[in-house]
Amino acid sequence: MRAHSTVNNRIPVIRLIDGESPRLLHGADYNPDQWLDSPAILNEDIRLMQLARVNVVSLGIFSWVALEPEEDRFTFDWLDETIERLWNAEVFVFLATPTGARPTWMSQTYPEVLRVQANRVRNLHGGRHNHCQTSPVYRERTRIINTRLAERYGGHPAVRLWHLSNEYRGECHCPLCQQAFRAWLEERYAGDLDALNKAWWTSFWSHTFTNWDQIESPAPHGEPHVHGLNLDWKRFVTYQTRDFMRAEIAAIRAVSPDIPVTTNLMGFFPGIDYFKIGADLDVVSWDSYPTWGGFGSDTGSQMEIDFQAGDWRLASIIGTAHDLMRCCGGGKPFLLMESTPSMTNWTPVAKKKRPGVHLASSLLAVAHGSDSVQYFQWRKSRGSVEKLHGAVIDHVGHEHTRVFADVADVGDALDALGEIAGTTYPADIAVIFDWENKWALEDAKGPRNDDRLLYTETVERHHHALTRFSAQVDVIDSGRPFDRYKILIAPMLYMIKPGVAERIVDFVRSGGTFVATYWTGIVNESDLCFTSGFPGPLADVLGIWSEETDALYPPETNTVRMHAPFTGARTSGAREYQARDLCDLIHLRGAESLAEYGDDFYAGRPALTRNAHGDGQAYYIASRNEECFLGDFYAALVETIRPTRAYDEELPESVHATLRHAANDDGTVTEYRFLINFDSDPARVPPPADGEAVIYRSPSPNTGAADRPATGASHSDTRLPGYGVQVRRFHGPHPRTG
Repeated sequence: MRAHSTVNNRIPVIRLIDGESPRLLHGADYNPDQWLDSPAILNEDIRLMQLARVNVVSLGIFSWVALEPEEDRFTFDWLDETIERLWNAEVFVFLATPTGARPTWMSQTYPEVLRVQANRVRNLHGGRHNHCQTSPVYRERTRIINTRLAERYGGHPAVRLWHLSNEYRGECHCPLCQQAFRAWLEERYAGDLDALNKAWWTSFWSHTFTNWDQIESPAPHGEPHVHGLNLDWKRFVTYQTRDFMRAEIAAIRAVSPDIPVTTNLMGFFPGIDYFKIGADLDVVSWDSYPTWGGFGSDTGSQMEIDFQAGDWRLASIIGTAHDLMRCCGGGKPFLLMESTPSMTNWTPVAKKKRPGVHLASSLLAVAHGSDSVQYFQWRKSRGSVEKLHGAVIDHVGHEHTRVFADVADVGDALDALGEIAGTTYPADIAVIFDWENKWALEDAKGPRNDDRLLYTETVERHHHALTRFSAQVDVIDSGRPFDRYKILIAPMLYMIKPGVAERIVDFVRSGGTFVATYWTGIVNESDLCFTSGFPGPLADVLGIWSEETDALYPPETNTVRMHAPFTGARTSGAREYQARDLCDLIHLRGAESLAEYGDDFYAGRPALTRNAHGDGQAYYIASRNEECFLGDFYAALVETIRPTRAYDEELPESVHATLRHAANDDGTVTEYRFLINFDSDPARVPPPADGEAVIYRSPSPNTGAADRPATGASHSDTRLPGYGVQVRRFHGPHPRTG
């Protein structure tokens, strides 16, 4: 059995930017440049921020034209006054570079800064991120404005974090980007065009390149079918985005080297590999916009889940995204940079949060490691596309609204829980999510070309099946170290990049438990199929050969029959499960069969296998099964391997439980256990353990009675109201090991 690893304490974000006592951050995007003709509103903002216990704002995110109304004429007076007003009110500033949206004068004077789409048509001015990141003109104008901001505000005591641009996204296909793409390819393939042709398998359809200048980015009216080209283009887009971001960082650090940097990511956003972006940041942050009420989410990917199950299921989905975003930083400080205090106006149905939901959903981020809760935006804009988007201050302009009261409740909660800032989220289970794997898998052209491939959703389902048992889970890419974990899960790891299989084998040999699924080990890093059979270099550690994969029509199912029911604390005890979408037809090559298919021509073939390898074991789940299968499978695994869990006791499915942790210098630990009920009905939770104190109970969403903070709670604290939150603290020797 692998030993639980020691997790070092992370630097609290507030200490990183301030050096004061730990506290959690509470704030919003603030856009005073929209209200410069209304000074009374700007003064009122400060009063309202103090009422809501706001201690930080993100400032200047889309303010380029207000800062530079015409080329090289800068107008900083309004920003000077705003920062001074905030500082006097003890509100910190995350100062943004304004590069997410350029002024009209720039597009008019330098049309080359505008993006060209894949159809080779240049955009008109408008929108956000409608700029070419390769353009020397755009990079120079970015360098100038960033330098001027750093020179003017890098030493101001209010400015504690640089907020780079806003939600980097998109791609450009202009001649400058084509040239940059070719240069990137020449470097990647060491100037060897034959190596590129081999990696892309261009002999198919006579697509062989004989000159580097012949290569162009994928185009709907040109070449969209060479999978190696498609994959390398997506890699290049991440590279070029990262290179542009690095140029922004360099301009700032040349003047202001001591203030950390962040940029706001977007969950499972498909266009950029965030693990690579996170490597260059000091603080990782993201923007979360679920639609509470049981009908949808936006984590950067549309999750194909039955949302009628309730908010508890959506909380699990968003928890997966929190864990992914936190892990993109590899242990760096983690912030929730944007959320909505009420509703999101660009979703199909702009549903309002029900009473209690805002506090529960905000503290969900804290429970998963965030040291902040922040909103887009502070005050609603009067016009344009987000004039009806949720904000702290509504158009009525005062604090006497339900939403403002909800925000103030969160401010109170973050004040009460300030000591949690900087503690870690200890996990010894990891689920792999890999952007390059996603890009290649979704371009595979088989076995499914409909909307049922579901890579992101499959990762989330495995994560949910574990967190359903209060297990602590990281979401990492295949390049991260594995040795700190007890259980490593790689759903649909279609692409096996160099060194990954070897590290998985070492992990299992050293005592780890590895779980793989159908559609694993199909291609290498160039999207070329393995010629040794599937699952490629993982065949030996898994002890199987996958001969072929059957894709089922949407109404079709098969049956997975267990030799014996799973045993564990929370298994359903089922012997049969439905399989759908994808079924691998596998042969045993050393593994033992734990279940077989019940139907079709492959009835009796293995559907779940286990292979002993060294001191560890490797499982292969050959089909996509209903969620109760994963629940039973992981319940048995967790019961056997005993990874870190917030609670060993069984909890109602509506209760989300997590653990934050601090290892103290004297060898003791301080643990904080979060219990959040994502249902309108009360739920029963375990009583506090010996030595455990309840340090926070949320206000009742029905009565508004705020019975927090609380200390020294009795063992009768077992009722968690609808959308209620309870946080418990344990301090002393580790509660499980003594």
